[in-house]
Amino acid sequence: MNRLADETSPYLLQHADNPVDWWPWSPEAFAEARERGVPVLLSVGYSSCHWCHVMAHESFEDETVATYLNAHFVPVKVDREERPDIDAVYMEAVQAATGHGGWPMTVFLTPDAEPFYFGTYFPPEARHGSPSFQQVLEGVVAAWTDRREEVAEVAERIVADLAGRSLVHGGDGVPGESEIAQALLGLTREYDEQHGGFGGAPKFPPSMVVEFLLRHYARTGSEGALQMAADTCSAMARGGIYDQLGGGFARYSVDREWVVPHFEKMLYDNALLCRVYAHLWRTTGSDEARRIALETADFMVRELRTAEGGFASALDADSEDADGRHVEGAYYVWTPAQLREVLGEDDAAFAAAYFGVTEKGTFEEGASVLRLPGDTGPVDAARVADVRGRLLAAREERPRPGLDDKVVAAWNGLAIAALAETGAYFDRPDLVERATEAADLLVRVHLGEVARLARTSKDGQAGDSAGVLEDYGDVAEGFLTLAAVTGEGAWLEFAGFLLDIVLEQFTGEGGQLYDTAHDAEQLIRRPQDPTDSATPSGWTAAAGALLSYAAYTGSEAHRTAAEGALGVVKALGPRVPRFVGWGLAVAEALLDGPREVAVAGPVGGELHRTALLGRAPGAVVAAGEGPGAGAEFPLLVDRPPVGGEPTAYVCRHFVCDAPTTDAGELAAKLGG
Repeated sequence: MNRLADETSPYLLQHADNPVDWWPWSPEAFAEARERGVPVLLSVGYSSCHWCHVMAHESFEDETVATYLNAHFVPVKVDREERPDIDAVYMEAVQAATGHGGWPMTVFLTPDAEPFYFGTYFPPEARHGSPSFQQVLEGVVAAWTDRREEVAEVAERIVADLAGRSLVHGGDGVPGESEIAQALLGLTREYDEQHGGFGGAPKFPPSMVVEFLLRHYARTGSEGALQMAADTCSAMARGGIYDQLGGGFARYSVDREWVVPHFEKMLYDNALLCRVYAHLWRTTGSDEARRIALETADFMVRELRTAEGGFASALDADSEDADGRHVEGAYYVWTPAQLREVLGEDDAAFAAAYFGVTEKGTFEEGASVLRLPGDTGPVDAARVADVRGRLLAAREERPRPGLDDKVVAAWNGLAIAALAETGAYFDRPDLVERATEAADLLVRVHLGEVARLARTSKDGQAGDSAGVLEDYGDVAEGFLTLAAVTGEGAWLEFAGFLLDIVLEQFTGEGGQLYDTAHDAEQLIRRPQDPTDSATPSGWTAAAGALLSYAAYTGSEAHRTAAEGALGVVKALGPRVPRFVGWGLAVAEALLDGPREVAVAGPVGGELHRTALLGRAPGAVVAAGEGPGAGAEFPLLVDRPPVGGEPTAYVCRHFVCDAPTTDAGELAAKLGG
């Protein structure tokens, strides 16, 4: 019996009609394995994962495979986005055993949840040196039947190895100029001068590293750091990884030139990149950066916003093509013939040159991914806008990619921060309103009456999975940003509530942080990863929010916790800077203060806007007027207007500048 029909995860629901007798992750599943004396097949993926769909179609929908699987295993399905703790623990084991990882992740476990054999995607027939899925199943059954003691020894050894990987502490002291310099040097060595970004193919958008580079430039004036950030952002904006018609970014580029993306669009990528481009505009005034920030914000609101006011997780990579086949990229790619059908001969020729559409194609079957190859010379902006609008309207008629409509707390926190700042910078109050509505949903549904964050919700109902560290850190970051933009101190209060839980439930001795709470479900190892993946690690996300909250409130406990957590950046920054970008960005804020800006004046006024546009790394901003302002923000206590005029106070390291009523002077104080 397949037990997924009552789940809320869109990924699990995709498998509810499989002939495989799937269980959700639960004590009952492992009790069943114990009672039957069989191993557990753990299959982990997510709803917009292309190869997860492929393996499902090839194997999990196959009656013969399912019959064998049901007879010899207890199959368990996990949505990695809903249970990142389970995914992290077993992915660490997969990577340690095989040297690589990815999704779908396929792990065979004892009834005590101990792993003993691993893989990712297995094909239906043996190919390229990889066994077929059926061969893998039969091999595991043979080992389980004939060599049970050996299997137990392997599982015991793996669990012991994982347990030994725990970080005892974050490091000795906080990162300083030396560690930052070494990290920058390491990034320079890995930088792709020809195409932007870091490393080779596949190439992922380095949003957190770019944030570090922009903050480093703001603090030190390093032109090299700014150049890497600006050129990378421009290359991505002009590449196929960016949707040139509808806005928003795909997950990654399969090549180093940013031409062909893996077409799934994730909320977290777009939230992080929206904010990065807004910050790039704040730094350089780039029209391109402004356009990309706004188009990405509008994409999130248009394509990912749910009826309840939150933001959905992802759009699928796959959709139906003209022949009814479910294939990757069908919604987004174009042939010259398709351009002619929509635009006519002349405009199609213009569009093909402008967007890099060729007869040979840049993708599959003669289709091209739209991009801006940059060799067309000056163009007619009105004509470009007309062509883009007609192509977008025609694309709307195509079958749309599937939407994973679950709301993930952490990713919504990232979206709140991005939309609030983008709305404030570009005079788009509607974006600030969307950010506020998403924050309201998180308070109302994800916190609810239990006063602990739920990881996910769907259709306005909280899921059963407990929030992990990244949820607390990213949601607190979103709330703090919303407080700065709106002047509503309630968001500062909510952030403090979440960060107190971080101190109580996620922090160990010596300042190290754990991804799960002290009272969370106990897995074979307590996950603890300080490195960034597609999003800031929970560790560094929490460190950044703790540091900002301390600057707002003067709380020594939160400042000390932030500094303790940043010890890991001192250790990892010089060695693996690409994978601790957000930690390096937080370290820049620490080295700069961060600066505390109190605006005794109207929210949305000239001084408040000037403060928000300040480039000082991680600066916190409080604005408000009247006798109640100090009750909203401690920074505003005893900071009155001077001469009846709106007044700004800038402090750091327990020292304050003279108050100013002049926006130009305030901008100079904040690197504007």
